Amino acid sequence: MDLQQIAHHQARKIGVLLVNLGTPDAPDRAAVRRYLKQFLWDPRLVELPRPLWWLILHLVILNTRPSRSAKAYQKVWTAQGSPLLVNAQAQTQAMRTQLTQHYQGKVCVELAMRYGTPSIPQGLAALRDQGARQLLVLPLYPQYSATTTGSVFDAVTQELGTWRWLPEFRFIQHYHDEPAYIQALAESVRAYQAEHGTADKLVMSFHGIPQAYFEQGDPYHCECQKTGRLLAEALGLQEQEWVLSFQSRLGPKQWLQPYTEQTLKQLAAEEVQSVQVICPGFSADCLETLEEIAQENRDTFLDAGGEQYHYIPCLNATAGHIQLLTGLVARHLQGWLD
Repeated sequence: MDLQQIAHHQARKIGVLLVNLGTPDAPDRAAVRRYLKQFLWDPRLVELPRPLWWLILHLVILNTRPSRSAKAYQKVWTAQGSPLLVNAQAQTQAMRTQLTQHYQGKVCVELAMRYGTPSIPQGLAALRDQGARQLLVLPLYPQYSATTTGSVFDAVTQELGTWRWLPEFRFIQHYHDEPAYIQALAESVRAYQAEHGTADKLVMSFHGIPQAYFEQGDPYHCECQKTGRLLAEALGLQEQEWVLSFQSRLGPKQWLQPYTEQTLKQLAAEEVQSVQVICPGFSADCLETLEEIAQENRDTFLDAGGEQYHYIPCLNATAGHIQLLTGLVARHLQGWLD
């Protein structure tokens, strides 16, 4: 039992915990291996019997994948560190500033990563130390999946299970069809096209999950489809002007289709000369957007005969995105600050 609890004399505050996926501490093999070991051991992510998966993970994957992944991270690492962490910290600071001002210091905001650092226990402890006796958790995944949002819930409740003085608790499950989210995405596309022009096809690439998870009831595929449809409607796109696909599959099993890489090859084969790719399911640019989509898939399209390839950055800490997130938080805080 964790005895480091809220002091009785502290003024009551509301804590907001923002949670994203995570990142290794450095772009080297050792750090990536530590990160992958935690990430891939999550039973929400890989639903195999633990003894079997332990053997596969430790005897195969952790001996081969860390070196390859480290090289990929090195391509996108910045002077400030991991792109995901840098972007998430900027989002957190912007939201902290706005929410602190709006609620006159009664709301505190911290960042946590599901895997790696800052960890969920560290983020929760930081809120507790500031006097948070009510807790709102916002996973930065617009579309719900058990592999992401569900895993965050597991980690948060597991940590809270060690606390003596539990906070009141609220959890934002998804925001895939929030009007402000769709508007922010549409504005990002329009702003990019105002500078770079339009393309023959807009590709909306979402992170994939195994097809079996969808068949067992995970709503992720449906929520991605709704996001894509609403974004296309907001942009006034005709059916032939956009396509939705799924990226980042892992292992030999079938994942959600169509796959982004194959979609780009097919578009080039159909003599689509130019594409613009956006990743609406990612709240911040990271390895999967900056290396896989902006670099690897660019080469895929151009090598297949395409002529122009453009990647539209994630919402990151743009004003429209911060407005969406703070508005989402404000709505879920109703009743706590009356």
